[in-house]
Amino acid sequence: MAHRDLPIPPHFDPDKVGEVWRVPYQERAEEAEEWAKQHHIQPAANDRFKICLMTVDVQNTFCIPGFELFVGGRSGTGAVDDNRRLCEFIYRNLDVITQICPTMDTHQAMQIFHSSFWINDEGRQPAPFTLISEEDVEKGRWKFNSALCHSLGIDADYTQRHLLKYTKMLKEGGKYELTIWPYHAMLGSIGHALVSAVEEVIFFHSIARYSQPRFQVKGDNPLTEHYSVLGPEVLEGPDGKPIAQKNVEFIERLLQFDAVIIAGQAKSHCVAWTIDDLLEDILVRDKKLAKKVYLLEDCTSPVVVPGVMDYTDAANAAFQRFAQAGMHIVHSTAPIENWPGIRL
Repeated sequence: MAHRDLPIPPHFDPDKVGEVWRVPYQERAEEAEEWAKQHHIQPAANDRFKICLMTVDVQNTFCIPGFELFVGGRSGTGAVDDNRRLCEFIYRNLDVITQICPTMDTHQAMQIFHSSFWINDEGRQPAPFTLISEEDVEKGRWKFNSALCHSLGIDADYTQRHLLKYTKMLKEGGKYELTIWPYHAMLGSIGHALVSAVEEVIFFHSIARYSQPRFQVKGDNPLTEHYSVLGPEVLEGPDGKPIAQKNVEFIERLLQFDAVIIAGQAKSHCVAWTIDDLLEDILVRDKKLAKKVYLLEDCTSPVVVPGVMDYTDAANAAFQRFAQAGMHIVHSTAPIENWPGIRL
């Protein structure tokens, strides 16, 4: 029997996607149960073809205008438009998405990519969007702020050596230079929370399909950036000892699904790096597994800070590389049953 797109529930207001508000859980739960009965939506456990939707960092800090790192893309409204399409995609395909896995960028004040971690000879901290290279650390233009030692429980000499090796490893690994980001996705903050409209549709899906979302928290290690939910930028400290590890359990879970759909923010950073890590693991196992990955290109935007940085071209190049490896570039408005390899 062919899958037909479900209607959008009447509670969804596309004009509120760019706003922050409280989800009325009990009301939505009752509506979701009734919606499932009305549209003959079966529990996710009954799915023969299992589909996972991974929403990468769809949080207020990246997706709401005026918040710390709003991903506007070149249009200026990128993440809001992306999330409107994402919500509609989930509602229309509520009956075939088996599980939703939201990732949550999670930070505190004293981390390697925040201003407080660094200082120069004049006692100043780097401004947001400062890029710090291996040469900057080597020549002492920027160094570790030793006032953080007590709170973080780390040694100043060790950390300074770590910063030198860290920036060197980023360069050797073809990664972006260490970026000082504005304080964002702060644990416990409004910015850390999921976008209200997206939180609502995930909750609605979980009730309608009896499918618990599997949240993935990442980014709380003070000594490394962590764009990808599947692994941090750097795994080792200056002495070769591990400071972090890859999220092997989540990789294993993703690859158990028949299809993995990826959307979220930002296309140039957390989304691209997550896909890159997944592809790296796939190539070690079986390159044919790449065909089960679908990238919702109209539900993700790159980092663009007008006059400062524009990662649009880098993001597009990354997606082209993923497609060449066998992954599918798809659009949320295309019927999911027409996507290559989908067997509903």
